[in-house]
Amino acid sequence: MLPDALQPLVEHPETSALLLDFDGTLSLIVEDPTAARPLPEVPDLLTGLAARFATVAVISGRPVAFLSEMLQQPKGVRLVGLYGLEWIDAAGQRAVVPEATPWEDVIAAVAASARQLAPPGVYVEPKGLTVTLHWRHAPEQQGWIERFVASEVAERGLVAHGSKFSLELGPPLQVDKGTVATGLTEGMTAVAAFGDDWGDLPVFRALGQLSHLGVVVARVAVAHGESPPEVSAEADVVVSSAAGAVGLLQLLLRAAAS
Repeated sequence: MLPDALQPLVEHPETSALLLDFDGTLSLIVEDPTAARPLPEVPDLLTGLAARFATVAVISGRPVAFLSEMLQQPKGVRLVGLYGLEWIDAAGQRAVVPEATPWEDVIAAVAASARQLAPPGVYVEPKGLTVTLHWRHAPEQQGWIERFVASEVAERGLVAHGSKFSLELGPPLQVDKGTVATGLTEGMTAVAAFGDDWGDLPVFRALGQLSHLGVVVARVAVAHGESPPEVSAEADVVVSSAAGAVGLLQLLLRAAAS
């Protein structure tokens, strides 16, 4: 049964928005970040939702090229990567926040330095406008990553964001999933957001601000084993896995279709 918190989206799909995370929400958490894949039903499901609701967006820390490939370029779905620094535009091309472009060379230098200096087991993931350092396979190196990131923040003026077993460095811009959510939901009467990690809290809080303006909101937390408890604490609905989140989206589509 569809939770009551999501029912208003079905009642007014023409003015409702769905904002979805990728890792841990549309895909399972995996040991190797490069091996993440959406659950098999997700690409077709997203296309179906986009045909029913005013806005369907996947907002992720992943690059948009990765999202587009993994989700098979779902028709009508807005893809936003690197927490809002880049997106796929109406022409199907990658677009970036103009202020971020000058930082690409800085990030490339940081990524090169990290690869040269990182102890064994640390995975350095360059993403163009950001770079992520993972310690999942080398938990004893968390301290090294934290020191390296702190040094780069101090020396280059970058900002750091934490996630599952990782820290990410990016440009010092006022852009995150919350600012993206605010921009995508103008004029909406109902908005639901699905997420599982620290990076999704700005979306949940943006929805909190929308609720003060009379918009009906539903925050859905995916509380798997690696999800911070703070995400569930700010949610209206909690599921225990990506399969649970996708199941709710399937219920939502069936309810809208009927």
